[in-house]
Amino acid sequence: MRIIKKQKRHFISNILPTQTSVVTESIAARNPLMHIASECELQIKWRHNRKKQKGIMNRLLIITIAIVTILSSCISINNKTNKREEQKNEPPNIVSARDTTPKVTGIGGIFFFSDNPKETKEWYTKNLGIEMNDWGSSNFESRNINSPDEINSLQWRPFKKGDEYFSPSKKDFMINYRVQNIEGLVTKLKQNGVTILDSIATFDYGKFVHIIDTEGNKIELWEPVD
Repeated sequence: MRIIKKQKRHFISNILPTQTSVVTESIAARNPLMHIASECELQIKWRHNRKKQKGIMNRLLIITIAIVTILSSCISINNKTNKREEQKNEPPNIVSARDTTPKVTGIGGIFFFSDNPKETKEWYTKNLGIEMNDWGSSNFESRNINSPDEINSLQWRPFKKGDEYFSPSKKDFMINYRVQNIEGLVTKLKQNGVTILDSIATFDYGKFVHIIDTEGNKIELWEPVD
């Protein structure tokens, strides 16, 4: 009985698997088309499932982008609404304090000597198109870049050589500088030891004072009327 059992186990563990493998290989060898068809069917199913999964992922991506876009639009609209509300609740803008730093803000005039001012004016008018006004000078207007509504003027005029208006300077020209806070500027100039030729004179069109620079040039300072 023991011998029979041993032979049975030997047959199941060694001989039977070998025979089964041989049979399977034999069937595959006899039916190669079935084997190929089975492989193709598996590949087709795999590709179909993959394509299906890819389609699902694409739809999910599109849905996600749409949701993000909608949320972004809502946030933007909400921010704009809040900003409008804040602007409504803000107090009126307070006009910033005017700059009163004593300094030059531009050129107000160019004056120079001429042997014959009348002929000089005519030459400039004829050749350069510089027209003269009733006071014998030409007025060039420009806008203040920091305050476009403000119009500034520059006076251009030749004077008879030796005119006392240039005294005590011996130079052939004089520059008029437009300034702000002329009183504060004169105080600063006195502290710096600058020669002040006269006191501040007030007219309808502004305040004037004259000084001398280190080269002996007479300078006219002018603070226009606002």
